[in-house]
Amino acid sequence: NPRSYNEKLQWLKLYFRKPELTQMVDKVGAKDYVANLVGQDYLVPTLGVWNSVDEIDWETLPNQFVIKAAGDSGGIVICRDKSKLDIENAKAKLKLCGSRQYWRYNKEYPYKDVPHRYIAEAYLEEEGGVKDYKFFCFDGEPKYLYLSQGLEDHRTARISFLDIDWQMAPFRRSDYEPFKELPEKPLNYDQMVEIARILSKGLPHVRIDLYNIKGKIYFGEMTFFTCSGMVPFEPVEWDYRLGSMITLPEKSC
Repeated sequence: NPRSYNEKLQWLKLYFRKPELTQMVDKVGAKDYVANLVGQDYLVPTLGVWNSVDEIDWETLPNQFVIKAAGDSGGIVICRDKSKLDIENAKAKLKLCGSRQYWRYNKEYPYKDVPHRYIAEAYLEEEGGVKDYKFFCFDGEPKYLYLSQGLEDHRTARISFLDIDWQMAPFRRSDYEPFKELPEKPLNYDQMVEIARILSKGLPHVRIDLYNIKGKIYFGEMTFFTCSGMVPFEPVEWDYRLGSMITLPEKSC
C-alpha cells in the first residue's frame, strides 16, 4: 500500500516496465524520442556515438566536450581543455561506467536493456556552473521543479525546490544546501514548462531535466526514479504530499 513519493517510485520500479521506457532513459535513444515530440532544436549537439571506448576517436573531438555511457547514471567525462586531459584515465572511467550494469544497483529496470555505447556531446558552459531545471511531472502535468547548480562539488552545490510559478517551495532536500537567493526566472520559462508537459504526457510520473544556456533551452534527460526513490525530503510530510500526486497505473509486468 505505497503512499509516499519514495514508496511509489519503488512500486513503479517493480510493476511499471513498459519497453518504451528504455528508449527514454537511453542517452542516445532519448534524443530521437525528444526530437519526434518537440523537435531537434532542443538537443545538445552530438559529437559522436561509439559501441566501445576503444572506438572513440579522441583526435577529432573538439577542445571541450562531454562523454557519457548511454545506460549509466553519473558516469561522465567532462573535458574543458583537451591538452590537459588524461585520455587513459578517461577511458578507464568510461569502461567501468559502461560495464557496471547500473540498473542492478537499485533495480531501475528501464536501464536494463539500454545498448552499451558511448556518446560525446558539446560542452555547455554558464557562469557559476550550469543550472539544471528538473521538472517533476505527474500524469503529464509539471507541478514542481528543483533547480540545481554546481553539483560537481557537494560543498558548494545548491538545490532548491520551486513551485511551477517560480516561488520557493516549502520543502527541500536535506542532503544539499538550498539557494540563498532565488535565481532569476528565465525569460522563456513558460516554454520550458510546455516542453516538460509534452515530454511527460502519458506517464504517471517522470522528471524532465532541461538546461537554459544564454536563453537557449536544451534537453538533458528523463528520470523516472529521482535518487532511486530515496529522496531525503525535509519536512518528511512532503514525501507523502508528492506521493499523493502519483496515480499508480495497472501493473504492466
